[in-house]
Amino acid sequence: MDYEIREHKKRVGIYRAPLFSNINGTRSKTVAPIKVIKQIRPVKSGDGFTLMELLVCIAIFAILLTGVLGSFAATTRAVKSSREKTILSSLSTNYLEIIRNMPYGQVGTINGSPNGGLPDFTNAYSQNINGIVYKIYYEVTYIDDPADGTALAGTDPYPADYKQVKMDILNTSTNQINSFFTNVVPKGLEGTVNQGALQIQVIDSQGNPIPGVNVHITYPTTTPSIILDRLTDSTGQWVEVGLPPAAHNYRVVVSKTGYSQDQTYAVTAQNPNPLHPDATVAVGQVTKITFSIDLISNLTIKTLNAVCQPLNGVNLNILGAKLIGSSPNVYKYNNNYSSGPASYGAGLISLPSTEWDTYTPTLLTGQSVITYGTSPIQQITVLPNTSQTFTMILGVNSTSQSLLVVVKDASSSTALENASVTLTDGGSFSQTLLTGGSVWVQKDWSGGSGQANWSTSTPGQYFQDNGSVDVSTSGQIKLTKIAGNYTSATGTLESSAFDTGTNATNYTILSWQPPSQSASTTVAFQVAANNDNATWNYVGPDGTSATYFTTPGQDMGSTLDNNEFFRYKVFLSTIDKTKTPTLTSVNANFVTGCFTPGQVIFTGLANKTYYVTVSMPGYTTQSNVAVTVTGNQFFPVLMSP
Repeated sequence: MDYEIREHKKRVGIYRAPLFSNINGTRSKTVAPIKVIKQIRPVKSGDGFTLMELLVCIAIFAILLTGVLGSFAATTRAVKSSREKTILSSLSTNYLEIIRNMPYGQVGTINGSPNGGLPDFTNAYSQNINGIVYKIYYEVTYIDDPADGTALAGTDPYPADYKQVKMDILNTSTNQINSFFTNVVPKGLEGTVNQGALQIQVIDSQGNPIPGVNVHITYPTTTPSIILDRLTDSTGQWVEVGLPPAAHNYRVVVSKTGYSQDQTYAVTAQNPNPLHPDATVAVGQVTKITFSIDLISNLTIKTLNAVCQPLNGVNLNILGAKLIGSSPNVYKYNNNYSSGPASYGAGLISLPSTEWDTYTPTLLTGQSVITYGTSPIQQITVLPNTSQTFTMILGVNSTSQSLLVVVKDASSSTALENASVTLTDGGSFSQTLLTGGSVWVQKDWSGGSGQANWSTSTPGQYFQDNGSVDVSTSGQIKLTKIAGNYTSATGTLESSAFDTGTNATNYTILSWQPPSQSASTTVAFQVAANNDNATWNYVGPDGTSATYFTTPGQDMGSTLDNNEFFRYKVFLSTIDKTKTPTLTSVNANFVTGCFTPGQVIFTGLANKTYYVTVSMPGYTTQSNVAVTVTGNQFFPVLMSP
């Protein structure tokens, strides 16, 4: 039994208890004074906390709770601060680059002195990023450099030595202003005679500077020839001074291991108007050139027949969208290839060092096959540092006339599956086909969480959320509302697993409604796929967990391909507690087997005018659209809700 020892205030006695010690094997008795409490009683089972104990416990809990809430708030502030710094870094790099590429005499503001074309506060640029409007404006002043005397001392008769540009970036949501400075020098270079300079700037596909890039400069017509190799600094720049003057004779090539390459080009008969001509160096002037490179990617082209078997020896032209010359257009990437096991594997063309660009593979003439469809449709956009696949379904070219009809959503350019396409000639010929591919659509989440696998009998359920989303309204996801304000925490929701029925699945387009959100709010997605219905690694458009799908109609790439089970994860956030993002539907397009998304082909046609009618539930029917068929033809149809 437990006992509580209490001191009796009136009766306190001293009792000497015997103590035994063992000395030389014998026990001797000693006494020591101890205080003995006279009253001992059992503790009753009904005794609880005293008031003081309860208050102490509450105080300790409050202290711990304050620490937890403080840590959460600090983390939230750190995330917002990091995002703001990233945005400001990108904006400052891009908009300072405008100044660096302007002639010195034009560096000035619209209503300022010196006068020029840069916007001041009244005429500020506006940039909308994730629903936040940033205003960018400039202030330009002349600087009197004391190195050559000053106007104040009367030792410098020309005090306007160079210009200082102050660039302000205003966050209209917080009214916070961040300022950036750069100096702009005139063309004249002191201390040089009959010499000029080259200023090289290297940026990536997002406009960010790239340090450590090799800058290879050659000028072969001098004796001896000039051959220079330099590295860009932390700002992605290199300035080479003391160069002899020459008109369009300096070849500049920028490169870095694992990156694409950019360069200047000579004026030739094949490229009479290069966009980046070989550089000119003039006496006393700085020639500025900006190059753009980024991490290389892997592109695989598959050539298959109508039953998904690889076709070898298919001759293709692969054309990029980037130009190195105009009038006429000269493309940076324009090459011919042949699929097959000798070089790439059965039915494959493998391009392991591909620059980010949009590529269009097309059949070369004189072959016995025609294109029945492609995935993605017609072309593929290759992002930096990704691995992506373009599949071509080919059929026997039994006739010189065919019509490939591609049906897309007008607002998002998403391929529409199972659309009915009817082709007639206005007489006896009429044929109806359904566009290939499939799409999983979810328009309701009000059934709540807890469903691991999606089912047609319970289409309004999902797997789980983090408690910061509201799905109570049928056909809508939004942030939760607490005490009249929407939560500032990011709301996440994971879908149930959707079974495509086969691991021979090619995931194509992810889209959602509405396509745009109110200012200060964002909707973003990541997707995942597997064959065990258990391992869910969510990724963005570059195939990693570091990116997000933020624009409807983006291609999901090839990272998810050849997996049977699919899920999406949506992220809702706001920086304005009076506003919430909303989501009303999600469309995940995929192709199984050899079907092609949103496409049908009509073969065996005559050389004449036909009429196309396309219908699909939820869209306005396109009726009797005339198309004249001559050869193997491609015909897009845009459908509006």
